[in-house]
Amino acid sequence: MRLRHIEIFEAIRRTGSLTEAAAALHISQPAASKLLAHAEAQLGFKLFERVKGRLVATREAEILSPEVARLHQDLSSVRRLAASLRDSPNGHLRLGCAPALGLGLLPEVVRASRDAQPGITFDIHTHHSAELVQGLLTRELDLAITFDSNDYAGLTRIGLGHTELVHLSRQTDAGPLRLQDLPHSATLILLDARDASGALLQMALDAQGLDPQAAIRVQTHYVACALVDAGCGDAIVDAITAQAMLRPGMGLRRLDPALRVPISIMVRNQDPLSGLHRELIERLRSACEARLAEVMGA
Repeated sequence: MRLRHIEIFEAIRRTGSLTEAAAALHISQPAASKLLAHAEAQLGFKLFERVKGRLVATREAEILSPEVARLHQDLSSVRRLAASLRDSPNGHLRLGCAPALGLGLLPEVVRASRDAQPGITFDIHTHHSAELVQGLLTRELDLAITFDSNDYAGLTRIGLGHTELVHLSRQTDAGPLRLQDLPHSATLILLDARDASGALLQMALDAQGLDPQAAIRVQTHYVACALVDAGCGDAIVDAITAQAMLRPGMGLRRLDPALRVPISIMVRNQDPLSGLHRELIERLRSACEARLAEVMGA
């Protein structure tokens, strides 16, 4: 199938009408009809049948649909990127980041980048690790900021610094908190062990023979912080997110021993870093150091 065949296929599948599909593609109905006929002739089977005045996908078209939809989405991504490159001569970055880092670290870096270079534009996507890796490998992302410390084929990890896990609660007690002194399980909010920070905490608990039963388990640091703010219990989260979500009446305490969580940026091996990429990485590294120093000095 050619690209125009993919476009007419998707347009008809969405609208169920040749007339509406033609309008969506800004072509005449005869041109749309000709495109459909050419696609079916090339494939050797019909794509749509008329049922009660609507065009309905055939069995063969239904089988093709997921792959065609993926190709159509990729084509749309290429067009958006091309438009961004045309309209943003000063640069365009497609960033992926862990949700917590999108809240506590990235905003000030984006602001500083745009202050230094007002014409730069961003697409920002928040995902968990698996989606960030996939986004890089499929070239939907240029860079990904993550807590993930694993190595992946085709990707390079560049260290930005680290954060620490802290105890966040509605109490304002001072001083570090030992893991064995964690509050009763009826009020404990923990990160899912599949999260990099959650896995680190679980290993530390296992090493000390501790097995606290969480009242609530969550996948994102900022949701845990919001639950603390709502009075649902105490949480163990990363320090940068905790500081960003800190509200009056809440307090954070370091853990004893300290549990460090590395922060990295991942890029594709075969793609050389541009000056724009390097500047962003340095701003991220500086912001990471500054935010952790702020938290630890609080």
